[in-house]
Amino acid sequence: MAIENNTEMIDVFDENQSEIGTNQEFDWANLGKYRDDNLKRKNSKNRIIFIGDSITEEWGNSNPNFFHRNHFVNRGIGGQTTPQMLVRFKPDAVHLNPKMIIINGGTNDIAGNTGPSTPEMIIDNICSMAEIAIKNNINVALSSILPVYKYPWNEKIVDPPGTISLVNSALVDYCRKNTLLYIDYYSKMVDEKKGLISDYGYDGVHPTKDGYDVMEKVVKDSISETV
Repeated sequence: MAIENNTEMIDVFDENQSEIGTNQEFDWANLGKYRDDNLKRKNSKNRIIFIGDSITEEWGNSNPNFFHRNHFVNRGIGGQTTPQMLVRFKPDAVHLNPKMIIINGGTNDIAGNTGPSTPEMIIDNICSMAEIAIKNNINVALSSILPVYKYPWNEKIVDPPGTISLVNSALVDYCRKNTLLYIDYYSKMVDEKKGLISDYGYDGVHPTKDGYDVMEKVVKDSISETV
Protein backbone atom coordinates (compact mmCIF):
# COMPACT_ATOMS: atom_id res chain seq x y z
CA MET A 1 0.00 0.00 0.00
CA ALA A 2 2.84 2.42 0.84
CA ILE A 3 4.45 1.79 -2.55
CA GLU A 4 1.18 2.52 -4.36
CA ASN A 5 0.71 5.75 -2.43
CA ASN A 6 4.23 6.88 -3.23
CA THR A 7 3.62 6.23 -6.91
CA GLU A 8 0.47 8.32 -6.83
CA MET A 9 2.32 11.22 -5.21
CA ILE A 10 5.10 11.09 -7.81
CA ASP A 11 2.48 11.34 -10.55
CA VAL A 12 1.35 14.67 -9.11
CA PHE A 13 4.60 16.39 -9.96
CA ASP A 14 5.66 17.37 -13.48
CA GLU A 15 8.04 19.93 -14.87
CA ASN A 16 6.14 22.69 -13.03
CA GLN A 17 7.37 21.29 -9.73
CA SER A 18 10.95 21.12 -10.99
CA GLU A 19 10.83 24.90 -11.55
CA ILE A 20 11.41 25.30 -7.81
CA GLY A 21 15.01 24.19 -8.39
CA THR A 22 17.35 21.30 -8.03
CA ASN A 23 18.32 22.38 -4.49
CA GLN A 24 14.78 22.10 -3.14
CA GLU A 25 15.73 19.53 -0.51
CA PHE A 26 18.17 22.06 0.96
CA ASP A 27 16.24 25.27 0.22
CA TRP A 28 12.58 24.24 0.15
CA ALA A 29 11.27 27.81 -0.17
CA ASN A 30 14.04 28.82 -2.61
CA LEU A 31 15.24 31.61 -0.34
CA GLY A 32 18.39 31.78 -2.40
CA LYS A 33 16.72 32.84 -5.65
CA TYR A 34 16.46 36.53 -4.82
CA ARG A 35 18.98 36.74 -1.97
CA ASP A 36 21.59 38.80 -3.84
CA ASP A 37 19.03 41.12 -5.40
CA ASN A 38 17.35 41.64 -2.04
CA LEU A 39 20.62 42.97 -0.61
CA LYS A 40 20.56 45.69 -3.28
CA ARG A 41 16.98 46.66 -2.50
CA LYS A 42 16.98 47.08 1.28
CA ASN A 43 15.34 50.48 0.90
CA SER A 44 12.44 50.11 -1.53
CA LYS A 45 10.02 52.52 0.14
CA ASN A 46 8.68 53.81 -3.17
CA ARG A 47 8.26 50.34 -4.67
CA ILE A 48 5.52 47.74 -4.80
CA ILE A 49 6.47 44.08 -4.37
CA PHE A 50 4.59 41.37 -6.29
CA ILE A 51 5.05 38.02 -4.56
CA GLY A 52 3.69 34.82 -6.07
CA ASP A 53 4.34 31.74 -8.18
CA SER A 54 5.05 31.22 -11.91
CA ILE A 55 2.13 33.46 -12.88
CA THR A 56 3.95 36.33 -11.19
CA GLU A 57 7.44 35.27 -12.28
CA GLU A 58 6.46 34.87 -15.95
CA TRP A 59 4.72 38.24 -15.83
CA GLY A 60 8.09 39.85 -15.22
CA ASN A 61 9.59 37.92 -18.14
CA SER A 62 6.65 38.71 -20.43
CA ASN A 63 6.73 42.46 -19.83
CA PRO A 64 9.71 43.58 -17.73
CA ASN A 65 8.99 47.17 -18.76
CA PHE A 66 5.70 47.09 -16.87
CA PHE A 67 7.64 46.43 -13.67
CA HIS A 68 10.52 48.82 -14.32
CA ARG A 69 8.50 51.88 -15.31
CA ASN A 70 6.05 51.49 -12.41
CA HIS A 71 8.71 50.78 -9.74
CA PHE A 72 7.35 47.28 -9.22
CA VAL A 73 9.58 44.47 -7.95
CA ASN A 74 8.85 40.90 -9.06
CA ARG A 75 9.24 38.16 -6.46
CA GLY A 76 7.53 35.28 -8.22
CA ILE A 77 8.93 31.74 -8.16
CA GLY A 78 7.58 29.11 -10.52
CA GLY A 79 5.87 26.08 -9.03
CA GLN A 80 5.56 27.49 -5.52
CA THR A 81 2.72 27.01 -3.08
CA THR A 82 1.56 29.38 -0.34
CA PRO A 83 3.50 27.69 2.51
CA GLN A 84 6.70 28.25 0.54
CA MET A 85 5.70 31.86 -0.12
CA LEU A 86 5.00 32.33 3.59
CA VAL A 87 8.50 31.12 4.51
CA ARG A 88 10.16 33.64 2.19
CA PHE A 89 7.65 36.47 2.72
CA LYS A 90 9.89 38.45 5.07
CA PRO A 91 13.22 38.25 3.20
CA ASP A 92 11.68 38.61 -0.26
CA ALA A 93 9.09 41.29 0.55
CA VAL A 94 8.83 42.74 4.06
CA HIS A 95 12.55 43.33 4.56
CA LEU A 96 12.67 45.42 1.38
CA ASN A 97 10.51 48.03 3.16
CA PRO A 98 8.15 48.60 0.21
CA LYS A 99 5.11 50.85 0.25
CA MET A 100 2.89 47.91 -0.74
CA ILE A 101 3.02 44.13 -1.20
CA ILE A 102 0.65 42.39 -3.63
CA ILE A 103 0.13 38.70 -2.91
CA ASN A 104 -0.97 36.19 -5.54
CA GLY A 105 -0.84 32.48 -4.79
CA GLY A 106 -2.81 29.33 -4.19
CA THR A 107 -3.24 27.78 -7.60
CA ASN A 108 -0.30 25.39 -7.12
CA ASP A 109 -1.64 24.41 -3.70
CA ILE A 110 -4.87 23.32 -5.39
CA ALA A 111 -2.84 21.46 -8.02
CA GLY A 112 -1.03 19.54 -5.27
CA ASN A 113 2.49 20.73 -6.07
CA THR A 114 3.74 20.24 -2.52
CA GLY A 115 1.16 17.69 -1.43
CA PRO A 116 -2.52 17.77 -0.50
CA SER A 117 -3.89 21.15 0.54
CA THR A 118 -7.31 22.27 1.75
CA PRO A 119 -8.93 25.64 0.98
CA GLU A 120 -8.54 26.52 4.67
CA MET A 121 -4.78 25.92 4.49
CA ILE A 122 -4.46 28.21 1.47
CA ILE A 123 -6.56 30.93 3.08
CA ASP A 124 -4.61 30.71 6.34
CA ASN A 125 -1.26 31.03 4.57
CA ILE A 126 -2.33 34.03 2.48
CA CYS A 127 -3.93 35.77 5.45
CA SER A 128 -0.83 35.09 7.56
CA MET A 129 1.28 36.89 4.96
CA ALA A 130 -1.15 39.81 5.03
CA GLU A 131 -0.96 39.98 8.82
CA ILE A 132 2.85 40.02 8.74
CA ALA A 133 2.74 42.97 6.34
CA ILE A 134 0.20 44.82 8.51
CA LYS A 135 2.29 44.21 11.62
CA ASN A 136 5.21 45.84 9.80
CA ASN A 137 3.13 48.86 8.73
CA ILE A 138 3.22 47.92 5.06
CA ASN A 139 0.17 48.25 2.83
CA VAL A 140 -0.90 44.87 1.47
CA ALA A 141 -3.27 43.76 -1.26
CA LEU A 142 -4.61 40.27 -1.86
CA SER A 143 -5.39 39.16 -5.39
CA SER A 144 -7.64 36.49 -6.80
CA ILE A 145 -6.51 33.09 -7.96
CA LEU A 146 -6.92 33.03 -11.74
CA PRO A 147 -9.62 30.75 -13.18
CA VAL A 148 -8.58 27.17 -13.96
CA TYR A 149 -10.83 24.42 -15.33
CA LYS A 150 -8.21 21.69 -14.98
CA TYR A 151 -4.49 21.43 -14.28
CA PRO A 152 -2.63 19.86 -17.22
CA TRP A 153 0.07 18.45 -14.93
CA ASN A 154 -2.44 16.93 -12.50
CA GLU A 155 -5.81 16.17 -14.05
CA LYS A 156 -6.78 14.08 -11.00
CA ILE A 157 -7.64 17.23 -9.07
CA VAL A 158 -11.41 17.33 -8.54
CA ASP A 159 -13.33 20.56 -9.30
CA PRO A 160 -10.60 23.23 -9.42
CA PRO A 161 -13.20 25.91 -10.28
CA GLY A 162 -15.14 25.18 -7.11
CA THR A 163 -12.05 25.36 -4.90
CA ILE A 164 -10.83 28.54 -6.59
CA SER A 165 -14.21 30.22 -6.10
CA LEU A 166 -14.25 29.21 -2.44
CA VAL A 167 -10.77 30.59 -1.75
CA ASN A 168 -11.41 33.80 -3.69
CA SER A 169 -14.66 34.41 -1.81
CA ALA A 170 -12.86 33.95 1.51
CA LEU A 171 -10.16 36.41 0.46
CA VAL A 172 -12.81 38.97 -0.52
CA ASP A 173 -14.41 38.60 2.92
CA TYR A 174 -11.05 38.90 4.67
CA CYS A 175 -10.19 42.07 2.75
CA ARG A 176 -13.58 43.58 3.50
CA LYS A 177 -13.30 42.86 7.23
CA ASN A 178 -9.76 44.22 7.42
CA THR A 179 -10.14 47.14 5.01
CA LEU A 180 -7.58 45.73 2.59
CA LEU A 181 -7.41 46.05 -1.17
CA TYR A 182 -8.63 43.05 -3.16
CA ILE A 183 -7.44 42.80 -6.77
CA ASP A 184 -9.90 40.83 -8.90
CA TYR A 185 -8.24 39.32 -11.96
CA TYR A 186 -10.65 36.39 -11.92
CA SER A 187 -13.84 38.10 -13.10
CA LYS A 188 -12.07 39.63 -16.12
CA MET A 189 -10.51 36.33 -17.23
CA VAL A 190 -13.08 33.58 -16.58
CA ASP A 191 -15.00 31.76 -19.32
CA GLU A 192 -18.42 30.08 -19.29
CA LYS A 193 -16.94 26.86 -17.83
CA LYS A 194 -15.22 28.79 -15.03
CA GLY A 195 -11.87 28.18 -16.68
CA LEU A 196 -9.38 30.64 -18.12
CA ILE A 197 -10.50 32.34 -21.35
CA SER A 198 -8.52 30.59 -24.09
CA ASP A 199 -7.01 33.79 -25.49
CA TYR A 200 -5.75 34.65 -22.02
CA GLY A 201 -3.91 31.40 -21.27
CA TYR A 202 -1.65 29.02 -23.18
CA ASP A 203 -2.29 25.95 -21.04
CA GLY A 204 -5.44 26.81 -19.12
CA VAL A 205 -3.40 28.07 -16.15
CA HIS A 206 -0.62 30.44 -17.22
CA PRO A 207 -1.43 33.73 -18.95
CA THR A 208 -0.50 34.68 -22.50
CA LYS A 209 0.60 38.22 -23.33
CA ASP A 210 -3.07 39.11 -23.82
CA GLY A 211 -3.82 37.67 -20.40
CA TYR A 212 -1.08 39.72 -18.79
CA ASP A 213 -2.37 42.82 -20.58
CA VAL A 214 -5.70 42.30 -18.83
CA MET A 215 -3.96 41.78 -15.48
CA GLU A 216 -1.89 44.93 -15.94
CA LYS A 217 -5.00 47.03 -16.46
CA VAL A 218 -6.75 45.43 -13.50
CA VAL A 219 -3.86 46.00 -11.11
CA LYS A 220 -3.20 49.56 -12.24
CA ASP A 221 -6.88 50.49 -11.90
CA SER A 222 -7.07 48.78 -8.51
CA ILE A 223 -4.09 50.45 -6.88
CA SER A 224 -4.39 53.87 -8.49
CA GLU A 225 -6.25 55.41 -5.56
CA THR A 226 -4.37 53.48 -2.87
CA VAL A 227 -0.72 54.34 -3.54
